[in-house]
Amino acid sequence: MSENPDEDRLDEIRQKKMEQLKEQQGQGQGQGEAQRQAQEQAQQQAEQQKQAMLRQHLSDGARKRLNSVRMSKPDFAERVEQQVLALAQSGRIQDQIDEEQMKKLLKELKPESKSFDIQRR
Repeated sequence: MSENPDEDRLDEIRQKKMEQLKEQQGQGQGQGEAQRQAQEQAQQQAEQQKQAMLRQHLSDGARKRLNSVRMSKPDFAERVEQQVLALAQSGRIQDQIDEEQMKKLLKELKPESKSFDIQRR
């Protein structure tokens, strides 16, 4: 301990404040962890619902084709899934989408390819 009582008191206050901050930080991490787990669980549940709807509205051949597209272009496959789900939710799909219909849908949603014409002089 130092010779000055004010410095001792100041050290005690600093120690208490540090302990409080550590406790608050620990509690914040616990709440953040629980919130992160709840969010992750909600995402998993939404993904399961999406997969169930796709199974309901896509034939086996169409699902295989979509999975093949996903292997090479995951972003494009996600857009196709969103389109199929939107069609299903709006009631524009009566039966399952078969492979031929999936081909048409893929062609419609395929991004425009940019071509460059190089002319030599």
